[in-house]
Amino acid sequence: MPTCSSLTFAEAKNNLLSGLTVALALVPEAIAFAFVTHVPALVGLYAAFILCLVTAIWGGRPGMISGATGALAVVMVHLVMNHGIEYLFAAVVLMGVLQLAFGLLRLGKFIRMVPYPVMLGFVNGLAIVIFLAQFGHFTVRDAAGNPAWMHGTQLAAMLGLIALTIVLIYAVPKVTQAVPSALAAIAAVSLLVGLTGLPAKIVGDMSSIKGGLPAFHLPSVPWDLATLRIVAPYAVILALIGLIESLLTLNLIDEMTDTRGRPNRECLAQGAANVVAGCFGTMGGCAMIGQSMINVTSGATRRLSGIAAGLFLLSFILFASPWIEKIPVAALVGVMFVVSFKTFAWASLRTFGKVPRHDFLVMVLVTVVTIFTDLAVAVLLGVVISALVFAWQHAKEIRVKAELRDGVKVYELTGTLFFASAAHFQRLFTPRDDPREVVIELREARVADHSAIEALDGLIARYEALGKRLHLRHLSPDCRELLARKGVVEADPARDPRYHVADDQLG
Repeated sequence: MPTCSSLTFAEAKNNLLSGLTVALALVPEAIAFAFVTHVPALVGLYAAFILCLVTAIWGGRPGMISGATGALAVVMVHLVMNHGIEYLFAAVVLMGVLQLAFGLLRLGKFIRMVPYPVMLGFVNGLAIVIFLAQFGHFTVRDAAGNPAWMHGTQLAAMLGLIALTIVLIYAVPKVTQAVPSALAAIAAVSLLVGLTGLPAKIVGDMSSIKGGLPAFHLPSVPWDLATLRIVAPYAVILALIGLIESLLTLNLIDEMTDTRGRPNRECLAQGAANVVAGCFGTMGGCAMIGQSMINVTSGATRRLSGIAAGLFLLSFILFASPWIEKIPVAALVGVMFVVSFKTFAWASLRTFGKVPRHDFLVMVLVTVVTIFTDLAVAVLLGVVISALVFAWQHAKEIRVKAELRDGVKVYELTGTLFFASAAHFQRLFTPRDDPREVVIELREARVADHSAIEALDGLIARYEALGKRLHLRHLSPDCRELLARKGVVEADPARDPRYHVADDQLG
């Protein structure tokens, strides 16, 4: 992975400009997620600044952007409404501690084991979530202060400016590569609205972003077991969702850039960032696939881009709020529409009928569950179903080759005998048709669990009931100890395999 010292002037400029684009895109998202959580807008903006900066400096995936996210906001809102904002800060600190522990235990590597259909479902689900989330910006406050859908001229202006932003994003690269197309589109649409006075919703209509430096603030909660019982369930859920979204985004960027991130280091950085966020009175967060896609597709894959995004965001809050608040929301919505379109793995739709049906169904299931519940549930469900499908497929791979040797029938078993293959294993033998002496050669097989032991015992019993003798060769010592009928086992310590069987009797 390249180091910051090898940055060329062109790369530095590209990363800085991409960071500016990402910072602009972070503003409405952070405000919206703060509103979802029922906390002030600055709480979301400060969270985006801290998460973005800390993970950019120390994270395991240069170019990945972190901030306040909707996946966490929908969990946090219940804690805020039931117990207040200070308990949210305490939960964010504990969330960070749990993520640090995850990284210290080096568990991030297991994200590499997530099946590819689950990855595709995650990407497609979040792309749809990003797309649907933008429709919240099509509302305004009515005379009573309640949200209402846009209509008339304002709606027409919103749709027209979104369309113009999308056209510019695709057209600018054909004219110049000097600036990121998304940044050029935001600037052009903002200038158009400023010169024409179109009735466009602007960032300032959502909330003011003016503020000072975030202040150190330990959560004002009783530091006792009662508090821990309140915040711990939320912290565990937040930590899991945050890590899953961050590490899957890391995997996605790895594939896009043909490089390799460091999952354990990313876990540590996410944890440290959330501990800092909680101690500065913010809502915490994780990696953001939308903003990360803006960055990576602009070619900004260095740490500089994330550092710049965080610092630009802070400068907006401290110095540039009057100008940033005048940016049309439509321009930022247009950028996110393009991001969701580019994020969605359209090629995955063409795999129908070309890949195993269970892989396609897992992908669709993860996509749907991501949209309607949350990411952690979707990914865990996808992994479990994929594992069960793998077990079912693997169960069918157990097979035997039978031959007569001097009046003795010898079965050579290959494959893994376990709970899923036990029933199929029983059907491979014909005790009634076999001679009096039968041998099962297990050199190329493995007996994995208690169900496999029971299957062997059952098969021995079937032969004994017919007055025939079944010999088992090349079982591990664990298998010989667990078998109820030991007299038919032929032990050969020099050649027998040595492996362990998953069984409580040996635990």
